Amino acid sequence: MLETMGMTAFAERAGRALRAAGGTAHKRTAPARHEELTAQESQIARMARDGLSNPEIGTRLLISARTVQNHLRKVFTKLGITSRSQLDRVLPSGPGGAQEDVQRAGFQREESTVYRVTQD
Repeated sequence: MLETMGMTAFAERAGRALRAAGGTAHKRTAPARHEELTAQESQIARMARDGLSNPEIGTRLLISARTVQNHLRKVFTKLGITSRSQLDRVLPSGPGGAQEDVQRAGFQREESTVYRVTQD
């Protein structure tokens, strides 16, 4: 990790300290991007990709907007992105998207009647 950040001297020092303590270092293998997300992170990421706001996602999943924000922060870190506009590029586009997630969670879309007051 230190080497990838350009800190080779620190990496060598940390390696020596680790070996002196009897440990060994292993190279990290990068997991597949989408596969490392949890089910909830994946669901929230797809809903965000489809344009839902944090409060909208939270309402549909019965969690707070702050919890959605925390999940998205983890998603961004895992996928190596910095904003929700980049989710389109890194997430596979599947059929259904957010609407499918909402239905899978047991919700159904209901049509409502809106009345407008008019003055004559």
